[in-house]
Amino acid sequence: MRRIRLKVAYDGTAYHGWQIQKNQITIEGKLNEAISNLLSAEINVIGASRTDAGVHAMGNVAVFDCDSKIPAEKFAGAINARLPEDIRVLKSDEVDENWHPRKQDCKKTYEYRVSTGKVQLPTKRLYSHFIYKPLNITAMQKACTAFIGEHDFSAFCAAGSQAESMIRTIYDLEVIASGTNDSSGEKGESCEKASKSEDFILTEGEVVIRVTGNGFLYNMVRIIAGTLMDVGCEKKHPEDIPDVLRSLERRNAGPTLPACGLMLMGYRYDCDF
Repeated sequence: MRRIRLKVAYDGTAYHGWQIQKNQITIEGKLNEAISNLLSAEINVIGASRTDAGVHAMGNVAVFDCDSKIPAEKFAGAINARLPEDIRVLKSDEVDENWHPRKQDCKKTYEYRVSTGKVQLPTKRLYSHFIYKPLNITAMQKACTAFIGEHDFSAFCAAGSQAESMIRTIYDLEVIASGTNDSSGEKGESCEKASKSEDFILTEGEVVIRVTGNGFLYNMVRIIAGTLMDVGCEKKHPEDIPDVLRSLERRNAGPTLPACGLMLMGYRYDCDF
């Protein structure tokens, strides 16, 4: 038997998440159907991340086993021909038969997008969370520091998690913004530039919250994003975050933001993929 690895991108809007569920349309289900059709055999993929309903991905990873002689790099195109247009295999290769996408040391990156202004742009409604309030980007940037490192993230985990440990490591967390700064009126000013002077108050534009870690708890990224949004709206202060972490209490963190703004960007393994 051979183990084939896939790099998968998808628009999660029409799907009830990655994992197969009874009477629901899922990413995993569509992949299983396409590969089974290609190989005329029952195939079940194993995914690296079980993204929730409505969450998107640029680089989820999955593997499946088969005895086909199709060259590994040719699977991507053959599978895509049998998939709906909102799911695509970007790359395929062959790995060791014991290689498991959830049991490898790796760095995993998510992005959460927020748009702000007077009116939500229709073209962004499926891929970002809209808020009409101005956001203090400088304060959000300052709050990021407290998340870096190894912590017990119990306060940032939704109920229903089956994780054995709440300990996770965040390697990097940044807030990137572009748009209109209320204090300057300038268009396209980056938060990097603004953070060196006055507070950057974003009144109209887009915020990207990018986080890289060794793994994430149930809804952890969306809760971190919600907590940073509370800081941006001045409901919380950057100095509050260490106390929220130490409390281990979900009620002390911010809201769980909607799934539409979340994008799984990809994985970095010891060997590139």
